[in-house]
Amino acid sequence: MTQPEAILLPESGAIPNNPRLPVLVYAKCFDARGDAAATVERLFEGNGWPPQWRDGIFGYHHYHSTAHEALGIARGSATVILGGPHGREFDLLAGDVVVLPAGTGHKRIGGSRDLLVVGAYPPGQTWDLIREEPEKKAAAMRRIAEVPLPESDPVLGTAGPLIRIWPTGAEGATAR
Repeated sequence: MTQPEAILLPESGAIPNNPRLPVLVYAKCFDARGDAAATVERLFEGNGWPPQWRDGIFGYHHYHSTAHEALGIARGSATVILGGPHGREFDLLAGDVVVLPAGTGHKRIGGSRDLLVVGAYPPGQTWDLIREEPEKKAAAMRRIAEVPLPESDPVLGTAGPLIRIWPTGAEGATAR
């Protein structure tokens, strides 16, 4: 079973992050050979997180206040900063998945020319897009607190680590 790294990110200026749910980073959790985008779409779909897009990761700090997000690196590589301008850098490779709880800041700061990412969300959750906008933070934090926990882990389904880790919040996560 693939065990993710769980990281709780503190609030960072205009980026709220999630005060109780850690980011989950799964390394090499799917086969990135062949049509890896279709592979990760099947993985997400089969575990109850409908894939919604294929693209890259925006090169500016942003977050979603209305949905949790799973990002599957189907091709290439990316260096991202999670948690806002003073957050933590991660090097993501094809075959990796990162699960961002609502409110988590993310930005691509580098990457290969062939980067391809698949994005997925729990059923019924529709993402919004908020940049570093201090005037929107208070309302966003209220929405973040109302986003329901998913019923499954996008990588390992109903028995996956997300189901065990997220309900207990920061317990078991490493602080940034």
